[in-house]
Amino acid sequence: MHHDDFNFEPVRGLPEALPEDEHILWQGRPDGLRLAKEAWGLNWVLAYFAALALGRVMISSAEMSLTAAMALGLPFLLAGAVAGLLLIGVATVQARSTVYTLTNKRACMRIGAALTMTLNLPYVCIGNAAVTTRKSSLGTITFEMIGDARLSYLMTWPHVRPWHFMRTQPSFRAIPDADHVAAIFVDAAETRISIPKVSRVTPSLGTIAVE
Repeated sequence: MHHDDFNFEPVRGLPEALPEDEHILWQGRPDGLRLAKEAWGLNWVLAYFAALALGRVMISSAEMSLTAAMALGLPFLLAGAVAGLLLIGVATVQARSTVYTLTNKRACMRIGAALTMTLNLPYVCIGNAAVTTRKSSLGTITFEMIGDARLSYLMTWPHVRPWHFMRTQPSFRAIPDADHVAAIFVDAAETRISIPKVSRVTPSLGTIAVE
């Protein structure tokens, strides 16, 4: 039997049904292995244990045969492999519990493996966006928010731009075909922002203001 931990969602990745004038343009999630490398420093962890193993072999080879010295370095390599698998496992769980969504009005992020939350980022609240891509086409789209809204870096990590603590920048991290997704975002955001917003500023007089 297939079990979906998020089968309570009226729309996948969203906490509520979309209004009639809103529709989904794209949905995706991070690549688990890429997330492990970027957010959890997988390559650095593996390099650290490899350096420990190499250092142990070099020091020990002065007092014993190279074969015996290499045997002493093996536990460090095994420890590195275990640490690497743990990081990949954690990143994979995070990736599978994540859903990034672009609609014609907003960017949404359903994040969190243990404590799930959904962030709604209306295009009118996004001042700038940047995309970084790799040769594999995997990449990250970062959103720079404007206005008074503040997001917690710790609560939204790793779905944020690293090291930006004061003004947290939520991000679609390690997503496939990032350039294409960025183009979808640009088209939707420009269309949304160009639509005049009508608000009633003096209800008693029935005056309408166009912003």
